[in-house]
Amino acid sequence: MVAEISRPRAAAEADAACETSHNVDSGALAGVKARLLSIPSVQAVAEVFKLLGDPTRVRLVDALSHGERCVCDLASIVGLSESAVSHQLRLLRAARLVRVRRTGRMAYYSLDDHHVIGLLHDTRKHVEEGAQS
Repeated sequence: MVAEISRPRAAAEADAACETSHNVDSGALAGVKARLLSIPSVQAVAEVFKLLGDPTRVRLVDALSHGERCVCDLASIVGLSESAVSHQLRLLRAARLVRVRRTGRMAYYSLDDHHVIGLLHDTRKHVEEGAQS
């Protein structure tokens, strides 16, 4: 009963209404709750989606999904200055979405791993399927 006291009243009332409208399998709900993302993971995932909420960064990730590129090539592809592209790449790098390889004075960027490519392609498929219906 202590848990009920510490929960907000609206949540407790919603639970009561839910219990009266159908049979609640509290064991199944507890199992689902145990498998949910941790709060730090939720925050990290939200940060990735926030970064990918910018069209320029999506275009950079898309360009890098086709292979490693230097800043000047990326600037040409997306139509921005090298400075603007470098700034966006710093943000993507901080989130571990891209990595850099230096050769002398040149820096070459690529996607950090196959998960980033999968995220881009899965999201694109989702968007394109929605546009067709």
